Amino acid sequence: MRATLAMMIIAAAAVLAVFLLRSTSPPSTSYSTARSGWALPALSGHGTVRLADFRGKPLVLDFYASWCTACQTELPEFLSVDKQLGGRVQFAAVDSEENGDGVGFARRYGITVWPLARDVGGSQSSGLRDALESTPGMPITAFYDSNGRVLRVRLGALSGDALAAQITQLYGVSAT
Repeated sequence: MRATLAMMIIAAAAVLAVFLLRSTSPPSTSYSTARSGWALPALSGHGTVRLADFRGKPLVLDFYASWCTACQTELPEFLSVDKQLGGRVQFAAVDSEENGDGVGFARRYGITVWPLARDVGGSQSSGLRDALESTPGMPITAFYDSNGRVLRVRLGALSGDALAAQITQLYGVSAT
């Protein structure tokens, strides 16, 4: 009886230890979801995507999710505008509140050259998406100036024409 009780205690301690180790992030990894100065894990699982990486050119940051039907329409149009701009404006995308294959989703819609990140804290409403826009809904587009300052945040899908108009208005750059 004592041996069985001891084995149950040891087994429970082992399960608890495994759970605690798996739910703890490595201490060397530091992510931030501040509106300006954010640093998010790369969606590929390797490295970090930081706002500071984009300094020097304006940035369009698109938040998407595989369940978002508007995102499925919006992403290819954003890619088209990006190509028309010829690198004068930077684009990146953040997989928000996603448990699925965010990289596969982005690739399916032609997003292969943009930096892709994962929003941390999204399911707890403490991610970058929520720091930028507290109203629920997807997609969200954030426009940053070349110094990393948020100029505008748009909730809802943007057509390619609407995106190009926003870029012209905010950055003075026209898609050709």
